Amino acid sequence: MKVRHVDVSAEEAGQRIDNFLARHLKGVPRSVIYRVLRRGEVRVNSGRIRPQYKLKAGDTVRIPPLRIAPGQQKTTAGKRLPQIEDAIVFENARLLVIDKPSGIAVHGGSGVSHGVIEALRSQRPQAPYLELVHRLDRATSGCLIIAKRRSALRALHEQLRFGLVHKRYLALLRGEWSGGPRRVQAALRKNQQQGGERVVRVDPDGKEAETIFRPVSDHGIASLVDIELKTGRTHQIRVHAAHIGQPLAGDEKYGDYEFNRRMKAYGLRRLFLHAHMIEFNEPDSDDVIHVSAPLPDELRQVLDNLDTAVMETHD
Repeated sequence: MKVRHVDVSAEEAGQRIDNFLARHLKGVPRSVIYRVLRRGEVRVNSGRIRPQYKLKAGDTVRIPPLRIAPGQQKTTAGKRLPQIEDAIVFENARLLVIDKPSGIAVHGGSGVSHGVIEALRSQRPQAPYLELVHRLDRATSGCLIIAKRRSALRALHEQLRFGLVHKRYLALLRGEWSGGPRRVQAALRKNQQQGGERVVRVDPDGKEAETIFRPVSDHGIASLVDIELKTGRTHQIRVHAAHIGQPLAGDEKYGDYEFNRRMKAYGLRRLFLHAHMIEFNEPDSDDVIHVSAPLPDELRQVLDNLDTAVMETHD
């Protein structure tokens, strides 16, 4: 392999150098990309840059020769590719929406060599641009938007800033839900330590956060609720649910150990949180795009098992 010099197009301008390299170095783990950046092996216009550097149209990027271990790409991204491609629920010339499976990160990093975006880029090597518009936790399933053009990414980020992207989730909470819809307004602060682990906590000095919970159905020891996010803070739904005393089923970080243990008996093997709907304006037009993703079969089965247990109790 030889050193490559790549000119940045207008469409690629504005993105971070690490994301740019991830697309041009398919199959190379993020840890390796960050290492060569730290060492100065990657240059922009012959100068050293940081991983946070945002490229400009006309920049020339020096990409060093990097090799991936034989078979590594096949055993990481390769196994996920069919699942990711099959999970696309909407696509046009500017963007696509994936019904992301639970257990797959949206991008590589933090010990994960590949995520949804790396897998999709590997599946579509001719695609000039693919970038995450927003994120979902690894354990959360559901609607995830990916931009196919830089202009679409900018437009959707602007909609996110002004609250024009509407997201709805389905979650199973501990206990019976009392009353109707409930609005939770509790500021959140990131990176608080709990036993050496970084967590998000309710904190008056944190960032404003607002969540609306709407009851959907009762299932004995748990309640299914529809959740609308008014803000998009890290772990917002999980922390707000725990804050009101009804943590999410399967939440090992903010949830209730005994409740989670009981839910395993009903077949729950993951966090019960699913982004079932997303709505936004089509970039460069006034058309409204509404995309929905049904509750996954494994979560629907948990509800059926709970209902069966309730009926047996009443017999």
